[in-house]
Order: sequence, then structure tokens, then C-alpha cells
Amino acid sequence: MKKSIINIGIPCALVLALFNCGEKETQQKAPPIMPYPVVEVAKQNITTYENFPASIEGEVNSEVRPKISGYIKEVLVTEGQAVKQGQLLFKLETQSLSQDAQAAKANVNAAQVEVNKLKPLVEKNIISSVQLETANAKLLQAQSTYNSIGANINYANVKSPVDGVVGSINFRKGALVSAQDPMPLTNVSSISDVYAYFSMNEKAFISFFSEAKGETSKEKLELFPEVKLLLANGELYDKTGKIETITGDINAQTGSITFRAKFDNKAGILRNGSSGTVLIPKIYTDVMVIPSESTFERQGKSFVYKVINDSLVDKPVTVLKSTGRIYLIEDGLEVGETILAKGLNKVSSGSKIKPIKKPLDSIINSFETVFK
Repeated sequence: MKKSIINIGIPCALVLALFNCGEKETQQKAPPIMPYPVVEVAKQNITTYENFPASIEGEVNSEVRPKISGYIKEVLVTEGQAVKQGQLLFKLETQSLSQDAQAAKANVNAAQVEVNKLKPLVEKNIISSVQLETANAKLLQAQSTYNSIGANINYANVKSPVDGVVGSINFRKGALVSAQDPMPLTNVSSISDVYAYFSMNEKAFISFFSEAKGETSKEKLELFPEVKLLLANGELYDKTGKIETITGDINAQTGSITFRAKFDNKAGILRNGSSGTVLIPKIYTDVMVIPSESTFERQGKSFVYKVINDSLVDKPVTVLKSTGRIYLIEDGLEVGETILAKGLNKVSSGSKIKPIKKPLDSIINSFETVFK
């Protein structure tokens, strides 16, 4: 009997030991619950910006061309120089014109002598008045020729048509120029105010105009908020602009409509021919906002991980608009719900986490200017 009891006890002890080891092994293999940042869904007022490439032109942009042909004798300005209306910019060679003027002046004098000689003879009825009239006609013709040459000599002094800034000088001293040249001598632009020209396709224009406040086109433009300008270096221009005009037709080739926005440029940062991007604001009031990195896609749909206690449940959402690091949510979430903010690629539906609440703006950095 004693031998039998000992034999039974040893297997039982072995079974218990193995069970305890397995339990400890299971406990050791259980993954730890890791902390993850979460955010609470809230509503915000958000201003987003639609961007459109723009070309910049001075309020006045005038081509400077010679009215006569000739060699450039002097260039009296430099590129980028501020000039006044009527200021002399170029002088053309006038030697041949001066010679023509002398000859024309001699013809005028000769015609005048002929008129003076015939006038007393007509008064004394010695000759017909027809001869005097013919002489007067020749005098007028000679004077007209002389005046025309004189005007051409004056045209050799090429002056600025407007107040502004001199652009690129396309011809230098000694160059032969004429009014028929494809390129002007230079351009003079008035850039104290500049225009930003940009285009919008027909679909975008319809949405833009239908959402704008006001009854008429004039009212809509007057009530529309000011626009911003992103410069070529990526910086935001420090002055806002106003959309002033919209073309009345759609370009048949491009299917687009051209807008013109006016910007103050007293500092002269913007130049004729500059490029930039016009930013048109669109205000969303009381809309749900979440960080863009708090979403993931599956089969073309957007999802978030909703946090219920310490567990994750995937939930589909409808994104109204994407604006940089922010998604505006149209449907799928309720205010006050908590979602996983970051680390979506490390978890899955059903995962357990230790939620660490974070402010929304700490995830998306800022709610200020955001671009599409």
C-alpha cells in the first residue's frame, strides 16, 4: 500500500509543476499595454484657402517704342530706374533728318518768296489770282513737309509715357531700331499698385460664385473677403488684395475664366512679370476637425480608430475637405468621441492601449493659415 501511494503522488506533482510553468509562460508572453496619444473630436471655425497660380503686372505697363527708324545715340536710363512721365529715355541719331530739315526749310523760304512776289502783282491786277493761290498752296505744302521732318526730329527723343519703373532695356547704344521691331526699347511699369491675374475653371467658378454672398455680380465682388498672395519664395505677402474684376466670357481654348486681384505695392517688392499664388479664403463654421494623420484608408474609404475605454474600434468617416494636416469631417463622428491620434500603423481594431489625452492643436500644430 505504501508503495502505491508514492507512485501516485509523483505524477500529480509533475502535472501541477507543468501547469504552473505553462501559466507563468502564458503570463510572460502577454503583450504589455502601451500608451498612445488620443484626441477628443471637437468643432472649430476653420478658414481654408484655394490656391491659384498668378502672374503679376503693374497697374500701368507701357511699352516704349520709337516712332521713327534710327541708330540709338544715347541710353539715358538704367534698368529698374524710377522715371517720370515725359522723362527722356533714349536719343536717336538725327543727322540725316537735320539735313532733310534744312532742305525743307529752304523750300519753305523759296515758296514764301514766290508768294511775296506775286501778291502785289495780283493786287494791281497784273496777273491772275490763280497764280497766287497756286503759290500759296506750294508754300503750305513746303511748310507741312518741314513740320513733318521737325516732328520726326523730335521723335528721336524717346520719352517715358508714364510714371513708373524701367524694365529690361532690349537695345543698346548703336543699335538700329524702328517702330516695327518685335521687341520694344523697354517697358515702363507703374508698380505702386499691381494686378495679380489668375484663372479658374468653369466648375470651380460656378462653385465660387454660387457660394459668394450678394445678389448681383457687383455685390458678390464687393462682399467677398480679401485674398492673400504667396510669393515665389514661399513666403506670404504682407498685404492682402481685393478681387476687382472677372472676365465676362470663358476662354474657349482653356475653358477657364480670368480674375484680377489688386495689391498695394508701395514697398516695391512685387515687379512686373513676377509670379505668385493667389489664396482665396473659404470659411467653415462649426465643423468637426481631426488630424489628417489620425485616419487611414481601406478600399478607398477613410477610417479612424475610435477609443472605447482602452480598446480600439475602426470606424468609417466622410471627409468634407483636406487642408494640409487637418481633415474636416462631414459624417461618421460625434463631438466628444475620442479617437487615436498617432501610431495607427502599430495597432489594429481590437487592440488595447493606454489612452493619453492630447490637445488637438498639439497634434496638428496650428489652426492658422492652412493650404489645400
